[in-house]
Amino acid sequence: MPLALPDDAALTPSLVGVEAQAHALAARPRWRAGPPTLLRLLAGLWLFGTGEGLLVGSRLGNSPWSVLAQGLSRHTPITVGQATIVISGCVLLLWIPLRQWPGLATLSNALLIGVALDVTLGLLPGGMPPGVRAALIPLGITSVALGSGLYLGAHLGPGPRDGLMAGLHRVTGLPIGLVRAAIELTVLAAGWMLGGTVGVGTVAFALCIGPGVSFALRHPWLRSRASRAVA
Repeated sequence: MPLALPDDAALTPSLVGVEAQAHALAARPRWRAGPPTLLRLLAGLWLFGTGEGLLVGSRLGNSPWSVLAQGLSRHTPITVGQATIVISGCVLLLWIPLRQWPGLATLSNALLIGVALDVTLGLLPGGMPPGVRAALIPLGITSVALGSGLYLGAHLGPGPRDGLMAGLHRVTGLPIGLVRAAIELTVLAAGWMLGGTVGVGTVAFALCIGPGVSFALRHPWLRSRASRAVA
């Protein structure tokens, strides 16, 4: 069943790009990919994880799912990246009753983003001045947006979180924008209560990630030949 386009795109500015994401998520996931498409997938996921790491490293506010991962890491002996992988696994279990089908990008997403996040945090120096930390916010959001465009445009399956959104939209019939907002607000609240960082970076992510992903999905330089053919 194809994903319906949202009729509540004005719900939050981050949903500006939800139409383009819906088209990407509606594509049938695949398990085989040629070297160029596979390279795009891996580069996109690494960029995504790098961007999440930059946001966490800014200490000025994370994306909603990283707020939850950081909150979980504060109460366990695992890192933020490892918590991201654990959360991805738990979200994939929710796919079972929703009858969502994974693809190559689904499992790659679940594993690689958390690794890239931890690597990025390990490379960032300590004691960064406020101006440098603030600069990490636009850099992080841009990296996540470009990474999303690369990996979604490969049409090798949605990530665990995008698949949950798509499955709930399909099962409930609710607008995809409303489903996404409900999931992210719930995750954000849970992460904040666990001690995850919510701040200006979180707000900037909510405002800018939708348009950024939309641009990345539509830009011909960032799409594989397969995704251009689908479009």
